[in-house]
Amino acid sequence: MGVRWVCRRLQSKRFASEHYYQLWVLFVLICYNCVTAGQLVKMLLYTEVTRYLDFKVVEGSFVYKGGKIYKVPSTETEALASNLMGMFEKRRFRKFLVFVANFDENDPKTFEGVDPKTTTMRDVYKKFDLGQDVIDFTGHALALYRTDDYLDVPCLETINRIKLYSESLARYGKSPYLYPLYGLGELPQGFARLSAIYGGTYMLNKPVEEIVMEGGHVVGVKSEGEVARCKQLICDPSYIPDRVRKAGQVIRVICILSHPIKNTNDANSCQIIIPQNQVNRNSDIYVCMISYAHNVAAQGKYIAIVSTTVETSEPEAEIEPALELLEPIDQKFVAISDLYEPTDDGTESQVFASSSYDATTHFETTCNDIKDIYKRMTGTDFDFENMKRKQNDVFGEDEQ
Repeated sequence: MGVRWVCRRLQSKRFASEHYYQLWVLFVLICYNCVTAGQLVKMLLYTEVTRYLDFKVVEGSFVYKGGKIYKVPSTETEALASNLMGMFEKRRFRKFLVFVANFDENDPKTFEGVDPKTTTMRDVYKKFDLGQDVIDFTGHALALYRTDDYLDVPCLETINRIKLYSESLARYGKSPYLYPLYGLGELPQGFARLSAIYGGTYMLNKPVEEIVMEGGHVVGVKSEGEVARCKQLICDPSYIPDRVRKAGQVIRVICILSHPIKNTNDANSCQIIIPQNQVNRNSDIYVCMISYAHNVAAQGKYIAIVSTTVETSEPEAEIEPALELLEPIDQKFVAISDLYEPTDDGTESQVFASSSYDATTHFETTCNDIKDIYKRMTGTDFDFENMKRKQNDVFGEDEQ
């Protein structure tokens, strides 16, 4: 983590609200992944942390089928031109996209016989007679689900996810994904700067010797003989091994290349999703490739990050389909990490642990973790609209 730990310290009237401050602490502690035009973008915009960051669009979004990769179709025009589907399936998929684009959960006239609260996504696919390959890339590359569990729950969330993908693509052009210039470290750094403006206190490069508890509640963090006192503590699982449980493993491989990935139109950056069914797995494989275009590598060099949830005793063999797409590889670095999740909600001890980073290369699951911790800390749901600046905030600007 860019910030090892942060103690909650409310000492200034400059805070817009106590809950606002908690949000920025959460951002600093948790944000460290790739960016998608979804929840994180809203957080970046509403908190105005974008003043410290520069982003560039990821040039392509691709999906894996039968050993090859194809551009993800998300518009009617792309659906008709895509090589992913046969002629008749293209038309069926186009009708599905028209249905999704016109769908409005507040207007029953747009439902076309689908009840968003009871009809499962499996039934929606059946309604449009979509085949398994189309279901795979729709659920995993458009809706960004990690498994097929979503098929048997009400379809509303999935439809909204697909709409978000299409709207994001329309906004950014080449793909719906953004990536920060100079790398992922800019994200926690930007949030750290914003939190400092609102009174956050940082103690960097300090070892954590003990989480100090009194009467079952956290009261501070001990480091080098000193105790920094706090009322609430937010941390990742590594600081409280007795309060978390192992939930699995993830393998990540960083590959250095001297060429763009084949069949991506020589894109300088891209995301590739390999749906689980395409490689007989229970979870997807992700590939995120960036380069000198994002100021993270030397001219002519490319960095591809492959990740997935470990399912067997041979993790490297599990990602072989992704590595084959990247050949030839100059050098690779393999890391296998344990995944942990908290064993309790933290409301009694006031120690709130995040979950470990999963295999996804987008920020949706991380943002969900942020919202979950926020609710546990404050007792209220996270609301994007409440994050918008109020009148006479710390910068003295009126709401426009």
